[in-house]
Amino acid sequence: MKRPLRRPFCLLGNPFRHALLYFKMNTATFHHERPTAVSMRVAFWYWLKLGFISFGGPAGQIALMHTELVERRRWISEQRFLHALNYCMVLPGPEATQLAVYIGWLMHRSVGGIIAGTLFVLPSLLILIATSWIYIKFGNLPVVVGILYGIKPAVVAIVLAAAWRIGSRTLKNAWLIAVALAAFVAIAVIKLPFPLIVLGAALIGLVGGRVIPDKFKIGGGHTAVKATYGPAVIDDDTPPPEHARFSLRKLITVSVGGLVLGVATWLGVTAIFGASSPFVQMGFFFSKAALLTFGGAYAVLPYVYQGAVETYQWVTPTQMIDGLALGETTPGPLIMIVAFVGFVGGWANSANAWAGIAGACVATFFTFLPSFIFILAGGPMIESTRDNIRLTAPLTAISAAVVGVIVSLAVFFSAHVFNTAKPLLQWDFVAMAITLAACIALFRFKIGTIKLIVACAFAGLVVSYLH
Repeated sequence: MKRPLRRPFCLLGNPFRHALLYFKMNTATFHHERPTAVSMRVAFWYWLKLGFISFGGPAGQIALMHTELVERRRWISEQRFLHALNYCMVLPGPEATQLAVYIGWLMHRSVGGIIAGTLFVLPSLLILIATSWIYIKFGNLPVVVGILYGIKPAVVAIVLAAAWRIGSRTLKNAWLIAVALAAFVAIAVIKLPFPLIVLGAALIGLVGGRVIPDKFKIGGGHTAVKATYGPAVIDDDTPPPEHARFSLRKLITVSVGGLVLGVATWLGVTAIFGASSPFVQMGFFFSKAALLTFGGAYAVLPYVYQGAVETYQWVTPTQMIDGLALGETTPGPLIMIVAFVGFVGGWANSANAWAGIAGACVATFFTFLPSFIFILAGGPMIESTRDNIRLTAPLTAISAAVVGVIVSLAVFFSAHVFNTAKPLLQWDFVAMAITLAACIALFRFKIGTIKLIVACAFAGLVVSYLH
């Protein structure tokens, strides 16, 4: 009599796997009570912890927040989390940082949003200031040279993986592929400025959306996955709190206040360092860069390169690649490479660490200020609609152009890492081999970025020792 009872259970596969599946499907039964309201103190320590462990780029950072805030702590429901994420995806700027600001604002008003966003960025800023100083002072030591030798080819593979990841969900038809190719030619061959490419793509999308709308439909948006983790502090049916209710007066007040803060800070920098100071130039340049980061940090890096290397000459091409390598190894948004650019640019101007710290802080402040304004000013309007946020046809075309721009970035890095300006026999085939191995690890085995960088750094040390 016992055998027939066991057989149906075994037909489902491994009994342990079945039990685990059953537990996951019935998690809600263990979370039937709504969590208590989250205090500012508890939120403070969570955002600080997140700032130190947020490796893996935007996707990894968003996944960390979802696991902790939606599944474990249940501070916010799945629908509300994805609703906020869709809004952040539409905006220029680092979406993971904006998502942290949004959730912090929703829970604890503007102060909570400012704390969440600041703590999400601050650890990365401090770490990059320290590593930038080490890079300037000890960058010529053999061990540092060896580590960077291995990391640079890994960066090429990481950028290629980013292009593939974005392109696979963006380039849905021949029209969008053509936009991507045109963007690649425009920035890599014709050398057009990145803002013109963004504007051109937007115009193509505007026309294409009217003439052939089916070809410029939105793809790859975030949609809610049916999952039950139990009731949340901010649940699907939780009404927006008083501070999250839309009013035109609030929108104007916050927007004007943010602009005044930015202008006042820029004028203060001008008064302290002088109108011709690179810090003044950094404030103006990185404010523009912050408004052009559609598609994430990889998309704006060519623009940062054009300004930092070619226009203002704050860093050299080699330093730019080294900065990206350092940025990949630190927590926080990848766009924090601007802190490295600011530090090196400030150091080059005055040859002291305090000038480097000032440059890093100025670059970081003006890069992230627009993101805070977008969330604190626009959040109430989004909460009042609670509809799915959809991109427009121009933004679809911009997303396609971003793929071409990122590929051009990979080509640029390859030219410097592999020394392709030299004859064929003088190319660095060891670096090419490291890049190939890194690509296989990323594309085939889905290895994490940090593990990849550590492995490649070790390979670089071994190669430099053997040479």
